[in-house]
Amino acid sequence: MKGIVNTPRDIARELARRYSTMTHDELSALESILVPLKYAKGEMILKEGDICRNIYYIDHGLIRQFYHKNGKEVTEHLGEDHTIFMCIESLFKEEPTRLQVEALEPTIVYAMPKSDLEVVALHNVNIQMMYRKILEESLIISQIHADLMRFETAQDRYKKLCKLFPQVSMRAPLVYIANYLQMAPETLSRVRAAALYED
Repeated sequence: MKGIVNTPRDIARELARRYSTMTHDELSALESILVPLKYAKGEMILKEGDICRNIYYIDHGLIRQFYHKNGKEVTEHLGEDHTIFMCIESLFKEEPTRLQVEALEPTIVYAMPKSDLEVVALHNVNIQMMYRKILEESLIISQIHADLMRFETAQDRYKKLCKLFPQVSMRAPLVYIANYLQMAPETLSRVRAAALYED
């Protein structure tokens, strides 16, 4: 994957495959709004106080979405290749975000500016469908995380993460995985060791 350089057309096709079939004209309309952005490891994609104006598609790389609470960082989302992220409240209210997004690896994302996406969605029913499905997916991922914290034991939380997001569980630093799963790093180490022993 790392050696392949995708064009905006490739990304438009990927999004169409994933969310909604598109005509040639719709692919061209979607391609026209995609903005490729490249980030080095450790670089901030969004900082606290920024207004999120884009929906982001990760071509390849790894990101962490987090916020500060009582002087500590809380990881809310870890995103991998071929997934979407956004700061949804900031995006729709056009207000500064309290969330931050950091690239955990060299990362290439394609930004879809919300204003441009809404214009092309007005005239293209399949782009409208894609937009809706992306928002649905984002809500479902948030719900999955909330339910993990509410209902699952530490061990089950880790197992579910491995099943749902295998690349994240293999590539993200342990400290962030532990933070995302709301457990101490030493608890995560024990849980991982137990999971490996079971396998």
